[in-house]
Amino acid sequence: MSSAEGGPGGRGAPGDEGAPARAVADDEEPRRRGGLVGALREVVLVVVTALVLSLLIKTFLVQAFFIPSESMQPTLEVGDRVLVSRLTPGPFDLDRGDVVVFTDPGGWLTPTVEPERTVVGEALVDALSFVGVLPQDSGDHLIKRVVGLPGDTVAADGTGALVVNGEPLGERYLYPGDLPSAEPFTVVVPEGRLWVMGDHRSDSLDSRAHTQLEGGGTVPLEDVVGRAVLLVWPLERWDWLSEGEDAFRGVPATAPEGAELPGPGSAAPPTPAGSGS
Repeated sequence: MSSAEGGPGGRGAPGDEGAPARAVADDEEPRRRGGLVGALREVVLVVVTALVLSLLIKTFLVQAFFIPSESMQPTLEVGDRVLVSRLTPGPFDLDRGDVVVFTDPGGWLTPTVEPERTVVGEALVDALSFVGVLPQDSGDHLIKRVVGLPGDTVAADGTGALVVNGEPLGERYLYPGDLPSAEPFTVVVPEGRLWVMGDHRSDSLDSRAHTQLEGGGTVPLEDVVGRAVLLVWPLERWDWLSEGEDAFRGVPATAPEGAELPGPGSAAPPTPAGSGS
């Protein structure tokens, strides 16, 4: 009778005891290498997928920008980060009161000195900005509030409220102590263009400061990157950027015929009031 501890069907010869153990040990290293390669492949796939999605989102949906100047205070402070919807203008129309990011139409910005970086650092920053992981630098972008749409008549007398299409504005978002415009002007916004102004009116080189340029200080719609919709950083200032809607709620689509408007007959270049990027 066979024994459970030896003989046929038992443990076998003493020399055979180590064979199974050696077989397991020989197979373990390839398995480890295969598991490591698989994990690495999965990480690379996740990262590439995330970058592709980020690029698609930046290209078609939203893009991050940071604020480099005081021209939009108190709505936006220096160093704030905002998300900009690239669907406006496009599938969605711009409205008066929207905060927009646009590329320099030409002559609005002075050249900036880029910080020194190594070749690798520069390539990394460019790549991360390109896919939308880092906020887009503002070297050739500006951020302002839309005050006049194509066809609108915008006017100021230098002391009182701005008037758009005959309707005085109540701009609660202005920097404390600022006049709506210390420079009197009257302008009819050309088709396909916008009249834009900073909320810190005494420290904003906006449409008023560029009337000597082509378009009379207005911004081509094609230069608009998108509408700033959300302040995302710093976290304690997180907020939707929709405060401007109320100020323009009563503005008619066009100026009524014979409406009395403040300001001179045409916009004149005001004296520059300070930083306006």
